[in-house]
Amino acid sequence: MDTKISKLVVTLSVIGIISAIALSFVYQWTTPFIEKHQLEARKQAVRSVLPEAEEFQEKIINGITFFEGFDSSQKRIGVAMIAKGPGYQNIIEVMIGVNLEKDYIFGIDVLSHEETPGLGARITGQQYRKNYQNKPFGDYNVVKRTPQNDLEVEAISGATISSRSVAKIVQDAVKKINEAYGGGV
Repeated sequence: MDTKISKLVVTLSVIGIISAIALSFVYQWTTPFIEKHQLEARKQAVRSVLPEAEEFQEKIINGITFFEGFDSSQKRIGVAMIAKGPGYQNIIEVMIGVNLEKDYIFGIDVLSHEETPGLGARITGQQYRKNYQNKPFGDYNVVKRTPQNDLEVEAISGATISSRSVAKIVQDAVKKINEAYGGGV
């Protein structure tokens, strides 16, 4: 009986070692492809929140990475950043683009989330993201009706927590951008 158990332990150990080595090689092989895909997705998100920019530069201020957008005459027209915060299910990651001269948001793009499909996941939809297009800086109030002023954001029906989470993430991002670039909010 002891020899059967010994053979079983050795067999399982060998299988475990071979599997670990194989997973290590697969991880090393796929990492560059994953990083390339993530970089392209980030570039696309910056383009979507700074649509008037023709050229972009990364800038790190206080340990935060910002993406500055420039027009054809090399004039900075906006700044974007990736902001994260808790949602209903897990972390929501948002790209936000702002105009610092006019103190308004160009727009947002939800990069990742794990919100409820069909409800909270609608934060990625164009209809919801329009809530933040050309929105002035400020403290946003999430409402369950058509917004009546510029600081109101319409909640997604059945997903108020996700809607409030995105509003808080956007507010916090605007504050970080203003702190880094010397703004007033």
